[in-house]
Amino acid sequence: MTKVKRSWDMLDDEKRRATVTAIIDFFECERNEKIGVVAAGEILDFMLQTFGSDLYNKGVEDSVDFIKKNFESLEVDMNAVLKK
Repeated sequence: MTKVKRSWDMLDDEKRRATVTAIIDFFECERNEKIGVVAAGEILDFMLQTFGSDLYNKGVEDSVDFIKKNFESLEVDMNAVLKK
């Protein structure tokens, strides 16, 4: 059977399994509720669909800001070298 990868699902299989396990553990430890793999997977899917793209976009924005700051610093350094 072919596995369908949804556009909002940015996790590899290993990370997905680990996160599903973490959700199951959270419900058991924090809420004293037992949920299964299917329910935990649905919770994860809901969270990814709801704000996964927002988290991704924030990461991209942070990366752009970081690169801009480093290029500004590099430009200052290069100008200092040119003026000697």
